[in-house]
Amino acid sequence: MEKIHIEQIRPDLTWRIRHEAMYPDEPYDAIKLENDSNGIHFALFAGDQLYSVISLFSEGSVYQFRKFATLPVAQGKGYGSLLLRHVIEYVGNMGATKLWCNARTSVSPFYVKFGFSETEERFHKLGLEFVIMQLELNN
Repeated sequence: MEKIHIEQIRPDLTWRIRHEAMYPDEPYDAIKLENDSNGIHFALFAGDQLYSVISLFSEGSVYQFRKFATLPVAQGKGYGSLLLRHVIEYVGNMGATKLWCNARTSVSPFYVKFGFSETEERFHKLGLEFVIMQLELNN
């Protein structure tokens, strides 16, 4: 079994994974975020291969993660779960009061397993339905 590790990476190292996993039919630049340089970006590696990424942004003690992506060939192996657990622990240690995301409604049950709850806020983007989900922390 390959050694799995998570580390902080530069924003540009997330772009290929985001593009392949999330929006392969969109232009490459569509997966870049205006504020990528302000974020904290984590990657999960199995061996020396990068499989999963997540980008974290904060306003005070409230954190949002965006562009959480795992390469299609690596989905279903638990990599995303390991990475999300790492981020929850990281923001908890940073004193976060809330962690939230815009989740595709099709994967909201995944986030529920980690204690996230759906809010009433839903929207559509690029033909997909999203729901804002949040996790209360350190309260």
